[in-house]
Amino acid sequence: MRLVVLAYQEIGYVCLESLIRRGADVSLVLSHRDDEDEEIWFRSVAKLAGDHGIPIQFPEDPNVPQVIEQVRAVDPDFIFSFYYRHMLSEQFLGLARMGAYNLHGSLLPRYRGRAPVNWVLVNGETETGVTLHRMVKRPDAGAIAAQTRVPVSETDTVSDLYAKMVRAAGELVFDAWPDLASGRIVEQPQDESLANYYGRRGPADGKINWRDSGRKIYNLIRAVTHPYPGAFAQGDKGRLFIWSAGYDETAADQSPGTVMPLESANGNVQPVACGQGRLLIKAAQWENQKECQGPDLTELGLEPGMRLK
Repeated sequence: MRLVVLAYQEIGYVCLESLIRRGADVSLVLSHRDDEDEEIWFRSVAKLAGDHGIPIQFPEDPNVPQVIEQVRAVDPDFIFSFYYRHMLSEQFLGLARMGAYNLHGSLLPRYRGRAPVNWVLVNGETETGVTLHRMVKRPDAGAIAAQTRVPVSETDTVSDLYAKMVRAAGELVFDAWPDLASGRIVEQPQDESLANYYGRRGPADGKINWRDSGRKIYNLIRAVTHPYPGAFAQGDKGRLFIWSAGYDETAADQSPGTVMPLESANGNVQPVACGQGRLLIKAAQWENQKECQGPDLTELGLEPGMRLK
């Protein structure tokens, strides 16, 4: 069984690693070069492939004729995509004699599309998962080969949840490969009536709306905190990034966005009035200044009565 694997980021690393541990014949890896403007917090798929003597390419477009011919020369039985960022053409997918499969970071058919881990937290979900599915023309719409559930705690940040997803993805691929290779897996079509789709998120999507409830704003903050660009509000000193927070249901009796007195007895938190309840800031920073938390929150200069926009 010859495999072509397209992979990137930490989930790409652990899924490729699982196939290698299973002794699968990975004949070619396609990946991305690291972007110097992106925080690289994950292990290198390229290094993993190199350590095992697997040829690796970094095409800007995997669907161009030159790359298609390189893959055709491998004559792969399977093609796998593990957090690879480019869509693959039908011509590319058709090169796999036994099928092309993608690892998606949700419980398909829910949360098709981009950034499912972030969206799950933004929406306050209590469960998500990882799904190995057959790739077809429509993104994330192919039949499900294997799936596992991942619980989401209300205190999980995006890093916490992603770590859970990494473990689940590696185990799913490790467990599924023997049955997939032998043809024992019975694929299940997705229920289109349950499908929903979410788009790409960018830094601007971290903007806080203080008319939302404290809980909703808290979910946004934990969904886009480090290593993502962060949730932010506008204040007298520019853009204020909030990296960690809590919330409560206490009626603020203030206009949304109004800063309230610092609460040292409550673990050094900076309350801000919301549309419902209060947001309790635990760590924040003004743009291009140092991050403050605990007793250092006073250095932010957030005076009671100040309005954050």
